[in-house]
Amino acid sequence: MKKLRSSDRRKVLISGLKAAGLALMGSFAWSAFINDQAKAANSFVLRPPAAKEKKEFLKSCIRCGLCVEACPYHTLKLSDAAQGVPLGTPYFTPRTIPCYMCEDIPCVTACPTKALDSSLVTVEGTLDINRAKMGIAVVDTKHCIAYDGIRCEVCYRACPLIGEAIVIELRHNERTDKHAMFIPLVNNDICTGCGKCERACVTKEASIFVLPPHMFGASGEHYAKGWDEKDEERLRTQESVKKSDKPLSSKGAQDYLNSEEF
Repeated sequence: MKKLRSSDRRKVLISGLKAAGLALMGSFAWSAFINDQAKAANSFVLRPPAAKEKKEFLKSCIRCGLCVEACPYHTLKLSDAAQGVPLGTPYFTPRTIPCYMCEDIPCVTACPTKALDSSLVTVEGTLDINRAKMGIAVVDTKHCIAYDGIRCEVCYRACPLIGEAIVIELRHNERTDKHAMFIPLVNNDICTGCGKCERACVTKEASIFVLPPHMFGASGEHYAKGWDEKDEERLRTQESVKKSDKPLSSKGAQDYLNSEEF
């Protein structure tokens, strides 16, 4: 073999360095993309039944796809890079295919890492899909035709926990002054977030849709229900709640509101 001239060697070296640089830049770009995907992960994504809390789920899920394979209705999908969902993790879109509430919950039993944990197991040791909390259905009152006085009970009829997770409330139709309005109301404590109501909704864009549980807040530690024994107990045991030592003012309400101190 002929020896490479110094100029040729220089060209080969430069080409190699360029290739290495491009590969390095590509790896950095991909790493940054993955990090951005994780940070900007779709907050509205719905996970399979019994999925752990978000951080724990992402830590436990090994992206094996066994839960997806186990689903007989092809409800579950594995995310790809374009969906704003951590890569390779299972999710479902109710408007396309909802969860059909399998009694034996095959996706949960197929999970090898307990990312879909055993929280649905009852004290008797059996799985109970009705204890699932994939999300909670929310009614868009602006576009739900029932709020326009058009009778529609589709979401109510589609609910697997009919009369419990979704109930119909009869209201007077003030527009016609003679008809009743059949208003769907969701019971947050019972709704499992299966999405069968969203799938069945007759409007172009579903007027009832499922949001993940973490999207729903609580009243927080600054508020307490006087009639709730648990709230009362929380106030008694909470160190951050301190009674004011300031004596009650002897001024009347008007004097107080008109005072300069106010």
